[in-house]
Amino acid sequence: PVVNRLAGETSPYLLQHADNPVDWYPWGEEALARARDEDKPILLSIGYAACHWCHVMEHESFEDDATAADMNERFVNVKVDREERPDLDAVYMEAVVALSGHGGWPMTVFLTPEGEPFYGGTYYPPEPRHGLPSFRQVLAAISEAWRDRRDDVARSAEQLVGAIRQSASLRPSSEPITDALLGGAVQGLRATFEPAHGGWGRAPKFPNAPALEFLLRRGDEYGLEMVRKTLDEMAAGGMYDLLGGGFHRYSVDARWLVPHFEKMLYDNALLAPAYLHAWLVTGESRYRTVAADTIGYMLRELLLPEGGFASAQDADTDGVEGLTFTWTEEEGVPAELLEPFEHGRSILRGELDEALRARLFAEREQRPKPLRDDKAIASWNGLALAALAESGRRLERPDWLDAARTLGAFLLGPLSDGEGRLLRSYRDGRTSGAGYLDDYANVAHGLLELHVATGELRWLEEANRVARLAVELFADGEHGGFFLSAADGERLVARTKELDDHPLPSGNSMLAHVLLRLARIYGDDE
Repeated sequence: PVVNRLAGETSPYLLQHADNPVDWYPWGEEALARARDEDKPILLSIGYAACHWCHVMEHESFEDDATAADMNERFVNVKVDREERPDLDAVYMEAVVALSGHGGWPMTVFLTPEGEPFYGGTYYPPEPRHGLPSFRQVLAAISEAWRDRRDDVARSAEQLVGAIRQSASLRPSSEPITDALLGGAVQGLRATFEPAHGGWGRAPKFPNAPALEFLLRRGDEYGLEMVRKTLDEMAAGGMYDLLGGGFHRYSVDARWLVPHFEKMLYDNALLAPAYLHAWLVTGESRYRTVAADTIGYMLRELLLPEGGFASAQDADTDGVEGLTFTWTEEEGVPAELLEPFEHGRSILRGELDEALRARLFAEREQRPKPLRDDKAIASWNGLALAALAESGRRLERPDWLDAARTLGAFLLGPLSDGEGRLLRSYRDGRTSGAGYLDDYANVAHGLLELHVATGELRWLEEANRVARLAVELFADGEHGGFFLSAADGERLVARTKELDDHPLPSGNSMLAHVLLRLARIYGDDE
C-alpha cells in the first residue's frame, strides 16, 4: 500500500501530489536510507505549484496506476518543490542541462542512493511522441541499466557531478573593473535584441528585468530605444493583464501575446520597478500607469493576512489553461480587441477605454479564480518589499508604505528564526528550512529600499545586519563570490554558485548591489 508522506508538508505543490498512487517521499534522510538499504535508484521529480506542464505530467503519469506501479517497484520516488529547495533544483538542473542542453520543469532526474545524478530530463509524455520516449519506456531503460550496467551508471554519475562542481571552482578574474565592461554588455544586449517586438531572443519570450534596469541606468539613446520598445510591446496585452494589472510569466510566441497564464510574485516585483524607473527616465506617463497597476495587482491578489505575499497564481482554472483571463465576442468585447487563443476563447489586446476596462474587470471578478500558491518565499518577498517601498515613495502612496512596513516586519518576524537568520518560506503558521543566498540578498535589498522610502533607521540597521550575516554564511573565502547554500547547510553532491540573472537577479549580483549601497552609507571600505 502507498503511504501518504506528503500530507504534512508546507508546500502546496507537494500537497497537490499527496494522494497520487506513487509512493512519494519528501527529500530527506528517510528516502536516501531506503534507497541505500534496497539498493534502488532514486527518481527525483522537481516542479512547482503554478507550473502548467507539471500538472500535465501529474495527470498523465503520476495519477496513472500502471505508471505508479512501475515507479514504486523500481525506484524510491522523491518529490521536491523547487521554490522551497533552490539548492537541490540548482544542482540537479545543472546535471539535466549538461545532459540535454536545456532545462525546465517538471524535471525528472535519476540518482544513485548517494544523491549523484546519472540520467535526467524534463517532461516525459505517457506515449512516445515528438521524438521523446514515453515515461514508462524511460523507467524501464533506467531500471535495466541500474540492474545490468552499473559501471555505465557510475561513469555517467562521475561525469555529471564533475560538471556540476565546475561553477563553484571558477577562478576569479584579476582584470580591473572598467567602464569598458559596461559598454561590452550593451553591445551584447544589442546583438541579441529582437527589434520587431522588443526583448531578447526568440519564442518563448521571458521578461528580462535586470537587462532593462541596466539599460535604464546607462541612459544612452540606443539603450533607451531597446527599453521603450520592450516595455511597450510587453504591456500591449496578453502577457500583461490589461484589466487587472500584473504580468503572466512568459509568452509562448515572440509577440508577448499568448502567455502561459501563471502569474509569479517575482516577475511582478521586478517589472513594477522597471516600469517605474522608465517613467522617471523618460517622463512617459504610460509606464507609471503599468507600474502602479502591477503593484495594485500584487496587493489585491497575492497579499496574505500576515502581511507577506503569496508566491503565484496557477496557469489553469478548473483544469483549463487561461479560463479566467480569456474572452469571447458574446461577452460584449469589441472584436478588434480579441486575439484568438484556444477552445474558441480569445486574449484581450489593444487600447481599452476606462469604462470598458472597469466593466470587463467587474465581470471577470465574478469568475472562478486560478488556485493560489500561498506560501511566502523570503527571497521573492524581499523583491516585493523593494518594489512596494520605492513605488510608495515615488508615487506618494502612504498606504503602500504602510503595507511595506508590515511586510518588513513579517520578514523579520515569522520568516526569521530566533537567532536572526532568515527562513526560506512560510505557510499557514509553519516554515520550511533555512534561507539561501538570494533570500538574504533580496531581503536586505528590500529593507534598504524601505529605509530610503521612510527614513526610519530600523530598516537600515536590519539591512546592514542581514547583509553582513549573508557574507558570514555564504562567502567563498577561496575563490570569491557567494555560494547558494550556507556553509552549515545540508551537504549535497556539490555547493553551487549562481552568477547569472535568469530572470531573477542572482544572489551574487543582488548582494554585490546591496553591499555597494551599504558601503556608501556607512563609509565602510571592507
